[in-house]
Amino acid sequence: MHSIPFNKPHLTGKELEYIAEAAGNGKLSGDGVFSRRCQTFLEDRYGFKKCLLTTSCTDALEMVAILLNIREGDEVIMPSYTFVSTANAFVLRGASIVFADSGTDNPNIDPSGIEVLITPRTKAIVVVHYAGVACEMDSIMDIANRYGLYVVEDAAKSIDSFYKGKPLGSIGHLSTFSFHETKNVHCGEGGCLVINDARFIERAEIIRDKGTNRASFFRGEVDKYTWVDVGSSFLPSEINAAFLWAQLENLDIIQQKRLEIWDRYASYFVAMEGDGLVPQIPLFATNNAHMFYMLMESQAKRDQVIKALAAKKIMGVFHYLPLHQSPFYQNRHDGRELARAVDFSERLVRLPLFYSLTLEEQHLICETIASTLTAAYTR
Repeated sequence: MHSIPFNKPHLTGKELEYIAEAAGNGKLSGDGVFSRRCQTFLEDRYGFKKCLLTTSCTDALEMVAILLNIREGDEVIMPSYTFVSTANAFVLRGASIVFADSGTDNPNIDPSGIEVLITPRTKAIVVVHYAGVACEMDSIMDIANRYGLYVVEDAAKSIDSFYKGKPLGSIGHLSTFSFHETKNVHCGEGGCLVINDARFIERAEIIRDKGTNRASFFRGEVDKYTWVDVGSSFLPSEINAAFLWAQLENLDIIQQKRLEIWDRYASYFVAMEGDGLVPQIPLFATNNAHMFYMLMESQAKRDQVIKALAAKKIMGVFHYLPLHQSPFYQNRHDGRELARAVDFSERLVRLPLFYSLTLEEQHLICETIASTLTAAYTR
């Protein structure tokens, strides 16, 4: 058991009160008072055209694939350095995934490598804002517009983060967020689909509710509801939504605390080693303090740091293995080397970052890493 875990889900203190209120309302299935409250909050705060809570970000991505009519023979471009859900949602609809490499400064997709991957079969570009830090969206949207492609933002980690003043999730045609317990605000398991193109709103409601037009029925737009399209059960319960509302109404407080922790890490390691170890935030992006990661000189040093942390019962972890090298996809990949994605996978280590992380705990983490790296560099 780690004395300092990688993550510890934060509770604001209102979660159980709101869950009890939801139970008292007499409706615990999806799309109740708390669901609407969360969706309205996100739409009003970030200017999303339509926000629909889902049971996970994975489910939101699966809804995206259905909305875009992805089918066998279609190609979808996305970074190799991402979580499996980004790809799985489109593979389930029969698409071929065309993996792109990361950029030089961070694991986000390299816009300069996208256009060469486009073929007549390309249907969409999926970008992932790694660590909540924005991809270079102007270039990506320009490419998509010139080729008539959809852009999907996998903004799982990106709540309250911005690109040139625009909220992440508000730029692409469709976007998805995660409210998993590892995210800045959470409900244990949850997510949402953001629709910025009004053409998709009505069908998204249908797909989310098992392929029925029940949402229209409850609004009085039809006299009965029935099965009208493909779909599944993507609605979270009011229990999840009530929990999430307690988090969202404390978003500013949570963000301030996480940023303080992130800044302390950055200050410590910049003073020790310079900028090389610390995540680089592009001038066009903001930092939502979702994650603090470091880039070690080599995989061996990365593994050494993780081992040293573990010896102090501190959980430091690496992140994604590139999807183009995965057992499932390596024989489906077109053989291109994606060297930067591999490099980030080998050298990146993530440090504990959660609301209740204390100064003493953070000091121990920093000192353990510093002593490990100093010993490594002096050998």
